[in-house]
Amino acid sequence: MPRRPHYRFRSVWDLDAPPARVYALLEDPGRYPAWWPQVREVRPLEGRDGPDGRAATALIRSVLPYGIHVTLTGLLRDPARGVLEVALRGDIEGWARWTVRARRGPAGPGTRALYEQEVEVRAEPLRRMSLPARPLLRLNHALMMRAGRRGLSALLAAPREAV
Repeated sequence: MPRRPHYRFRSVWDLDAPPARVYALLEDPGRYPAWWPQVREVRPLEGRDGPDGRAATALIRSVLPYGIHVTLTGLLRDPARGVLEVALRGDIEGWARWTVRARRGPAGPGTRALYEQEVEVRAEPLRRMSLPARPLLRLNHALMMRAGRRGLSALLAAPREAV
């Protein structure tokens, strides 16, 4: 069997909010659709907890006309270190991790959220187009991450009652 296309992504989000507040929003994927437009749907999977967190299914769709279906299973939840990690299974398979740290910026204290993801493509339509469309798939991911950062920034800037 041919090797599956492999992707590694890394994004850094500088946010004007305390790390604990950012972490609290990132650890609840059920709320992602409210602030991250490309995360179209998240549904908890009752009775299917991971080693360190809940399990859920998600539908993700960015610019390309293809929705990615994935199951997220919590692997690590460590608020003291600011780390959240999930296993990904479905159209893509691998892992994703948030690392949330305090930072000092021009506007004062804030947060640096590092997102890392390593996946193999399993869905046949994505696998077929993965090699010729690799730059387009990377651009699609970058646009999704930019929209997520904007959405989370807007949510964090909203009055406290809205968050």
